Amino acid sequence: MVKNALGLIEVVGLAAGVEAADAAVKAANVTLLGYELTKGGGMVVVKLAGDVGAMKAAVDSAAAAAAKVSKVYATHVIPRPHSELGGMIETKDTVGISVPAKPAETPSVSEPISTQQEEAEPVPQSEEAPAQDADSEEVLPPVSTDEPKRGSYTCNLCGDPHCPRKKGDPKVTCIHYDKNNKEDE
Repeated sequence: MVKNALGLIEVVGLAAGVEAADAAVKAANVTLLGYELTKGGGMVVVKLAGDVGAMKAAVDSAAAAAAKVSKVYATHVIPRPHSELGGMIETKDTVGISVPAKPAETPSVSEPISTQQEEAEPVPQSEEAPAQDADSEEVLPPVSTDEPKRGSYTCNLCGDPHCPRKKGDPKVTCIHYDKNNKEDE
């Protein structure tokens, strides 16, 4: 959990939250615990940990940087937080907290492995092993690229798979441009 101080910065929008986190980590020696999104409203809470003095500087710097991007709703520094606050801060909704992985359980062996080796007759090996030729692999027929797949199109104006226009090209290159835009004439 947090040792010396906990810093919380609540902003509107994820871009402002990322900006606040970036400014806070660059401004002082603090650790980014993660961020948490609200269920509606677009609010983001950025959670930081570090020394009290560094935390105050980091939160002030983060609030100034996030105010340039969006609205800063609230900031708060909690010096020496109680250890029971860890359950509220490090939740499953907090993005960025690394959850320790559980070690994989190995099934217990109920019977000991026998160390006796049965003597079997050696299998005669032929000196000429069958070789795998690269030519012997099954060759698939080439895929025809002439006919576009149904449902996939390149033109976002007309949606016709035969239209040569791609997204971002001028709209006049669409084969259906004249049909759709009679008001331009």
